[in-house]
Amino acid sequence: MREAICIHIGQAGCQVGNACWELFCLEHGIQPDGAMPSDKTIGVEDDAFNTFFSETGAGKHVPRAVFLDLEPTVVDEIRTGTYRQLFHPEQLISGKEDAANNYARGHYTIGKEIVDLCLDRIRKLADNCTGLQGFLVYHAVGGGTGSGLGALLLERLSVDYGKKSKLGYTVYPSPQISTAVVEPYNSVLSTHSLLEHTDVAAMLDNEAIYDLTRRNLDIERPTYTNLNRLIGQVVSSLTASLRFDGALNVDLTEFQTNLVPYPRIHFVLTSYAPVISAEKAYHEQLSVSEISNAVFEPAAMMTKCRPPHGKYMACCLMYR
Repeated sequence: MREAICIHIGQAGCQVGNACWELFCLEHGIQPDGAMPSDKTIGVEDDAFNTFFSETGAGKHVPRAVFLDLEPTVVDEIRTGTYRQLFHPEQLISGKEDAANNYARGHYTIGKEIVDLCLDRIRKLADNCTGLQGFLVYHAVGGGTGSGLGALLLERLSVDYGKKSKLGYTVYPSPQISTAVVEPYNSVLSTHSLLEHTDVAAMLDNEAIYDLTRRNLDIERPTYTNLNRLIGQVVSSLTASLRFDGALNVDLTEFQTNLVPYPRIHFVLTSYAPVISAEKAYHEQLSVSEISNAVFEPAAMMTKCRPPHGKYMACCLMYR
């Protein structure tokens, strides 16, 4: 098996993670308590979805994921939410005080106290894998925990698991929408370690996704839940080849091989099409060329930027 471990850091990472695992469970027919009625081979890990789920002797499916935050509210929501029985209690790690949007608190003071515990839990998950292929790291670089603890953890993972791939889903601050004044500082400090310690970083930003939701899904005032579910669809599409059997079984390292021309230039733009509401989906007929053209429209980008003003160095189209 080629397993992947997901690491969700900070409020954004944990909430995006929630949406992703909810979707993965729906896609694989896994119930909120981890049971999977369609899986007839109990305790045998030979299915494609076992890259993301481990299976207990009792036939329960447990995500290969760790959720960590320096303050308890977001992780407590998972502990008491619909999917509380899905995760192993040890996979949900929370501290007592947050990083207060301060990179230094996340990286040097409070984060330092919790990072060994996190690495210990990750090691337990890694020991449970037969052929670990790498890590998927979800975080935002605007806050204190996602940037500070995220950077620290990536550095430590490079030391402990040298050659394993690290794919980052990184929420960057937006041009217009800001939750904290110090977001630019946190982002710059965190990007330094993303340069060195991730192999591919997929960039997302709230403002672009807000606009996408407002424009295409007819939601007047999108909530974080709406945004996270859309990000969930993107992550699901990127990892579909890892979780389902098929002729095109893409390894984590293949993203890097296909998309990264120079090791340090590995920040990729994500775009997704078509984004259509459930009501419209039944009445739309889309051809492959229409979808392909839509992906290159700035309106489909998950980041506010102007690609037509530059050049594409590499591009990877994934159809599903």
